[in-house]
Formats: sequence, structure tokens, C-alpha cells
Amino acid sequence: MNEEHLRLCASGEWARLVADDLLPWVLGENDGIGDDVLEVGAGPGLVTDLLVERAPRVTAVEIDPELASALRERMSGRPVEVITADATAMPLPDDRFSAAFCFTMLHHIPDAAGQDRALAEIARVLRPGGVLLGTDGQDTPARRALHVDDVFNPVDPAVLPSRLTAAGFTEAEVESNGDRFRFRARR
Repeated sequence: MNEEHLRLCASGEWARLVADDLLPWVLGENDGIGDDVLEVGAGPGLVTDLLVERAPRVTAVEIDPELASALRERMSGRPVEVITADATAMPLPDDRFSAAFCFTMLHHIPDAAGQDRALAEIARVLRPGGVLLGTDGQDTPARRALHVDDVFNPVDPAVLPSRLTAAGFTEAEVESNGDRFRFRARR
């Protein structure tokens, strides 16, 4: 993640957008996320802050060792386990989590095959009936500008439902809202 992008993702502005708009939109009527929640691509942990208020146990997976270490330190004493790992090969047991969250991170996986491996990994670690809830951004000039010297491999929301079912989910839906989209899938 480039410095400007990281600054944005750790900002109060982003925290307010996630808390006031994105998380409520992604959750919709689904406030029952269960007892053991996974967050994939936690970054600075602004979504983690909100998930730990809603679930008794949260596991945050972050590939960047420095971001994972900082989040681990910040979450010390809270029911959050931070794991430094790649979303395409998570060192987690099958069928563990009641829900998984994936907020604006799929586009950071360099290729579609890697994105599909990450989705299959998420399906693997979710319990039967568990849900994946997430959001990502559409391919726009502003979003491309934010990702200069950064990985930006946007996901086409029109084909995401078929990719989710191919990854092992039984139900999948995507809804666009301006330059963002949310997705929901059930294992």
C-alpha cells in the first residue's frame, strides 16, 4: 500500500465512512454475525475496531508484517487475534468462523487467480451457513490515482457472484452504490 493510500485508510475520515456508511450498508439486516468473526485484510484495523464491538471473538488477518504488528499491539487486551498471513493461504482451521468480513481489500490481490484463492480460503474457514460480507470499489480514475505505485486489480462486480459460487459459496449477491459495491455470500 502506498503512503497516501495508507494515510487515508488510517484516517478519521475513513473511520467515519466505515462506521457511518460502509459497515451499516454491508450488514444490512444481518446484525447477527455470530460468535467468531474473521476479518481478511485488516490493514490499520479501523474495521476491526467496529467488529470487536459486535462479536465476542475476532481474528484479523493482515499480510503486511508492520501493519499486523501495530494492530496486534493496539488490540492487546481485547478479544482479537491478529495473524500475519496471506489471504490466499490462511493458517486457520476449516469450518471455524460464523462470519467473515472483507473491506476494500480484494483489489489489493495482484491477479484474479489470487483473488479466487482468497475467496476459496474464506469459504473453507467459514462454518456451513456462515456468511461473507464485504465491500470494494469500482474502477474509477480517482481510485486508480490513489493506487499509483500500489497494487490495484479491481474486481468486476458483475461477475463476482459467479466467482463466489465457484469458490464454494451457495448464495451470492452483489449490489452497487455509486463507485462502491457490497457483496454477501453464504457458505
